[in-house]
Amino acid sequence: MANVSSTRRPPRFPPGPLVQERPLLTAAEATTLGRLFKVFGNDTRLRLLHALVRDGELCVTQLAEAVGMKPQAVSNQLQRLVDRGIIGARRDGTNIYYRIIDPCVPILLERGLCLIECCPEKRPAAEPIARRSRQLVR
Repeated sequence: MANVSSTRRPPRFPPGPLVQERPLLTAAEATTLGRLFKVFGNDTRLRLLHALVRDGELCVTQLAEAVGMKPQAVSNQLQRLVDRGIIGARRDGTNIYYRIIDPCVPILLERGLCLIECCPEKRPAAEPIARRSRQLVR
């Protein structure tokens, strides 16, 4: 599979109204969207998805090497993405190769990076977890 070019934008799928033209999300739609964002809320899964966007298709061993994890741990994260229909898999001999099948994923990653890169001076600095947890205890 060919590399995804950073200059080529995938078409919008499914075609539909822009978000600002849609009616306000229902409670059920907001819950479903929240569950989807939880899938993307894991740093390992985000790194795996980015590796797949960059390289097109990779086997578990290649992905594990890319993110510095054991293949079994990577395989567990990949299964969650397969279950959500975000990535697909194919077997070639003893290897299973993964690729992104949801065309919205590269756009979502790009938009997320835009949010953190465009105005970093307006983003609050991340405070250490220990400090936050002490505040919660008080």
